[in-house]
Amino acid sequence: MASEAAAYLGMGLCAAGFFGAALGIAYIFAKTIETVGRQPNAEARVAKYCWIGFALVEAIALYALVIAFIIMP
Repeated sequence: MASEAAAYLGMGLCAAGFFGAALGIAYIFAKTIETVGRQPNAEARVAKYCWIGFALVEAIALYALVIAFIIMP
């Protein structure tokens, strides 16, 4: 029983990865909107790096999901 409880606790801690990814994605898009608002002519360059950053941060959430499924009893 104790190992099953620890597994559920570990799965809950993996949810912190989702929370961090959500904050990261929100921060990336907020800064992109802010930058485009200040310099509209730089939109193409900024958007490219925005999507690269989004993909990298989203990968963290996918890693957390995979680890949660591995830990699942």
